[in-house]
Amino acid sequence: MADIEVESSAMEQDEYDSLPTTSDDNGREGGPQRSTEGWVVMVTGLHEEAAKDAINDKFSEAGHVRKVVLEYDRRTGFNKGYALIEYNEMSEAQTAIEELNGTSYLDQTIGVDWAFVRPPAGARSSRRGGRGDRE
Repeated sequence: MADIEVESSAMEQDEYDSLPTTSDDNGREGGPQRSTEGWVVMVTGLHEEAAKDAINDKFSEAGHVRKVVLEYDRRTGFNKGYALIEYNEMSEAQTAIEELNGTSYLDQTIGVDWAFVRPPAGARSSRRGGRGDRE
């Protein structure tokens, strides 16, 4: 049999295209990640009868809301209890998180946090079969 020389792949060399990392004030990497169009926060614990316009008005207190995405249950017609709010500026999204997380909205406590977060550098994937699981 002839010996076949196998070229090393990008996976073996850890050569991947990547986005620049973000860091907080203490120099730690990770944290909020910008979507393609803006900074998105996720709101959980919404009352099932909360309306898109009312949510927009509430979150406009923190800054200019670019978009509100509210999913509805086809069977009941009520919202599913969460929404995605998009802001142009990171500072506006941060203000929304700081001022509205844990507050009462329509007699329910809502949670507000980043929708997209980059894990810290060196964080291992918890999925099975990932490179970190090899022995």
